[in-house]
Amino acid sequence: MRKIQIVFAVTGLMVISSLILAGCSSNNTQANENMVAATVNGRNIMLQEVERAVSQQAGGNPAALSQLELAQARLTVLDGLIKREVLFQRAEREKVLPTEQQIDNTIAQQKEQSGMTQEDFEKGLKAQNMSIETLREEARKDLAINALQDKYSGKITINDRELEDFYKNNPQQFVSRRGVALAMIVVDPADNSATGIKDDAKNEADSKLKIDNIYQQLQGKADFATVARAKSEDINSLRAGGDIGFATEDQLRENNFPPELISNFMGSMQVGDYTQPTFFRGKWYIFKLAEKRLQNENITLDSPGIRQQITQALTNQRKQVLNAALLEVAINEARIVNNLAANMLNNPGNLGLRPAGEANPAQQQQPAQAPTTAPAAPASNSPAASSSSPVSVKPANGNGNANANK
Repeated sequence: MRKIQIVFAVTGLMVISSLILAGCSSNNTQANENMVAATVNGRNIMLQEVERAVSQQAGGNPAALSQLELAQARLTVLDGLIKREVLFQRAEREKVLPTEQQIDNTIAQQKEQSGMTQEDFEKGLKAQNMSIETLREEARKDLAINALQDKYSGKITINDRELEDFYKNNPQQFVSRRGVALAMIVVDPADNSATGIKDDAKNEADSKLKIDNIYQQLQGKADFATVARAKSEDINSLRAGGDIGFATEDQLRENNFPPELISNFMGSMQVGDYTQPTFFRGKWYIFKLAEKRLQNENITLDSPGIRQQITQALTNQRKQVLNAALLEVAINEARIVNNLAANMLNNPGNLGLRPAGEANPAQQQQPAQAPTTAPAAPASNSPAASSSSPVSVKPANGNGNANANK
């Protein structure tokens, strides 16, 4: 089972493709270089790291944040960095560090998936005041933490009785619903060049001309996936040849697909056909119909892949619990000093912080203000809703679903 993708999920703190999305946070570099935001077992987390991450999350413009927003962002970022450092040091102690070759492969793979040229890659690093050595260290931590978590989650087993109980207790999840699987080509009149789009239409006239040219190419028997990879302005789906997965008819309506477009999908349109250029939600779209289901069908426990999906869902649920337990134990064993938080308490008038974008010389001797976290993941521009996997399990904390369907 496939699902429509509307959110680009970040699986780790290091996301190379976001290098070109972040602005430069170097306005205060000199002031922040030697400021320690926190320590974990005596190892420093520098304020410069925190500020860089806050800048990335603020789209390169932290000065746009109010003082309260900036203070909260710094605390949140630093909390994530502390937890990450705690887990990384635990991984060091348990000797599950990656090899240099694994780090090389990870960086190369993510760079390839981002579609960046070497020049774009180097510009992105420079814009963030980040060296390749720093990037490699980020990758090292991500891989080490993943290996540490896998060390414990690898012991999880799911038996047949658990599979059968879950199937019986969740019948609503085992229905193949009426709907369609789609691929799309998107042309957006807005300027998307900062997201890595190379052939980017930047106004309404150019976008209309571009979508019409794409439609002519398709009518000339050009391969849809090839054109999508070359021309689409949806950075997330273009890498999959425009594929955005499956959505039910109800989900299409919920995501404001035009009624006539839905009727076309569910009516005369055949698998393999594509639509004429359609404008809605501020963008031009051409959709290709990859699959059509005209009626709901029950899925049995012996249907292809269902046992594997349930097993994965139940395993993911337990992984979440184990990861939370691992973090809790690691934090309890660590010596953590949060200078940033202490400085805020000592300076409640201004929360111990200068305004964003300003370097206050009087504060340069104080060990507060630290920034570094991973770039925030951009939301996808896909207008389609993410359809539920036939198997989802609520985590023990009740905060979300762990979907087995990938």
